[in-house]
Amino acid sequence: MKYIFKWQPNSGYTYFEEADFILLKWNAAEVQKFKDLVEENLLRLSKNPTLGIYNVELKIYSIVISKQTTLYYNFNETTKIIDLYVFWNNSKNPADLIKLL
Repeated sequence: MKYIFKWQPNSGYTYFEEADFILLKWNAAEVQKFKDLVEENLLRLSKNPTLGIYNVELKIYSIVISKQTTLYYNFNETTKIIDLYVFWNNSKNPADLIKLL
């Protein structure tokens, strides 16, 4: 059985923030590539949420979407729900990530 996704408030906000950043820095074609990568990785996670790397200290999983972006998430095996928390631009200050998680 596939997992379903639950977008938490910060995940939607940070997804669009990252897409806007890509658009400003590059172009619409790069935004589409980003969206395709997100979709591809979400499909992979829906089949196997343990693909990501588990951070014991933060108690959360992460998966690299692109060189610039990492998705932070967690999942529940019983309910088959993957909670998406943050799409993180890897060039930002890591201390700010902790605040969002």
